[in-house]
Amino acid sequence: MSSPATPRRRPIASFWQRVTEGMQIDDLGRQFVSEAKASYRLYAKDVDWDKVGKRRGAAWFWRSAWALFQAMLMKLSPARRVLLLIAVVLLLFQPDIHYGRQAEFSFSFAWLGVVILFVLLAVELADRVTMKRDLEIAREIQQWLVPDHAPQVPGIDIAFATRPQNTVAGDYYDAFLRTVAPASETNPPLMVAVADVAGKSVPAALLMATFQASLQALSNTPASLGKIVDGLDRYCREHSLEGRRFTTAFLAEINPQTREMDYVNAGHNDPILRHASGAIERLAVGGPPFGLPSLTDDPLVYSSARVQLQAGDLLFIFTDGLMEAVNGADEEYGEGRLLAQIQAMPAESSDATLQRIMADVNAFVGQARQHDDITALVLRITA
Repeated sequence: MSSPATPRRRPIASFWQRVTEGMQIDDLGRQFVSEAKASYRLYAKDVDWDKVGKRRGAAWFWRSAWALFQAMLMKLSPARRVLLLIAVVLLLFQPDIHYGRQAEFSFSFAWLGVVILFVLLAVELADRVTMKRDLEIAREIQQWLVPDHAPQVPGIDIAFATRPQNTVAGDYYDAFLRTVAPASETNPPLMVAVADVAGKSVPAALLMATFQASLQALSNTPASLGKIVDGLDRYCREHSLEGRRFTTAFLAEINPQTREMDYVNAGHNDPILRHASGAIERLAVGGPPFGLPSLTDDPLVYSSARVQLQAGDLLFIFTDGLMEAVNGADEEYGEGRLLAQIQAMPAESSDATLQRIMADVNAFVGQARQHDDITALVLRITA
């Protein structure tokens, strides 16, 4: 006996499922509010609020609305600006043509305004789709520049994750065994790096790619960590657009045999080192971000420090997007919450620790829009 056929889903329900991607009404509402706030911030930063004034009231409301409309209008090309203005006039004033003395025939142009708005929406969506396709290609290229799995080093467990604010990111992470040992070492050390280029999206991603190439090139020589840092700073200063595109970074070299770690913190968020005893140490020794302008051509002086890692130690390196992640109430995730999470971490794999922290960030943020790239690297000494 054949089983009864599965009833076909109603077309409207199926269409609604595709449109909402299975999200509930409450989630859709929170997402819209978050996106509306982000859009407002985008347009509001182009408004001269001093001209709008501070006194509240109906006049202030209309001046604000007009200023925001102009800011939105200027984001379009000149031809699209004219079409949008025509559409707004047709919708607001709805001009009619009457034929005959007794209005035997009446024709309204309001529908034409709707058509123009729909055409503008279609054109803007086409641009967005084209740009998204190009950004997806850029994202694939960027993913080639960072490792998809950690190097296998006995006694050292590493995991990393990144979440761009847009399709591409200005954050960078890496962990690799140098092919050439520095002059002061007998075996190639493990290089660990996390960096954050100032800015977001494509400009930051392009500079991130050049930073990665410079680090790899310098690491393939017998240069010491100090020489690598000097070379990176010199390169970043040459391409920083007068200091507007600086880069914060944390670089460390770990001796796989002795577990000694030399590090330099170039203006980056201080990584958290939780010792096996439970004590917390912040790794802050270094100098300013790479690429800041200098009065001379000489490289800035960066200090380095050495830490002896022991079995059970946990090192957590992150970018500022993690601590500055905000929820719907505009509250930041914050350093205190992160430290509490690190302090309470059980003895588990680096990947499990990383997933636990990222899940806590997700739960805190909820449906709020992400404002910055988030990158984290976890390193555990297992033996």
